[in-house]
Amino acid sequence: MITGKVFKYKDNIDTDLIIPARYLNTDDPKELASHCFEDLDKEFISSVKPGDIIVGGKNFGCGSSREHAPIAIKAAGISLVIAHSYARIFYRNAINIGLPIMECEEAAVDIDEGDKITVDIGLGIINNITKNKSYHATPFPQFMQSIINSQGLINYIKRETNNE
Repeated sequence: MITGKVFKYKDNIDTDLIIPARYLNTDDPKELASHCFEDLDKEFISSVKPGDIIVGGKNFGCGSSREHAPIAIKAAGISLVIAHSYARIFYRNAINIGLPIMECEEAAVDIDEGDKITVDIGLGIINNITKNKSYHATPFPQFMQSIINSQGLINYIKRETNNE
């Protein structure tokens, strides 16, 4: 179960808004996190707390194919991203680095900035505690949940090959 305060963003949040290109000379997660959303939301990095949740609109993570964007989000302390829809490369990069994401149009539209929500990613149930409402997303297949639970694809593969 994931519980956090919501940071809400509009449609078409591209990877340059998540982590500006001028910071792509590093792959250090902490350094990337310190610049996460700085051109879009100057208060984000000083306000985010471990476990908080991002809710986005349509086409979240569009733009380049860089892994830096989901790494910056995860390293900033975000435990989950819920959006109406994702750019496919961002979706895959998020899973590959172990950042839980969910697609749920109703939640993306109805949840507001600052709402407190709890999420059962295994069941796909999103509860908005602030509004006393629930939403249902399609949960990931078990193998994708295993990748997320392993903190990413590389750790998942290491674990699976060590269990043979």
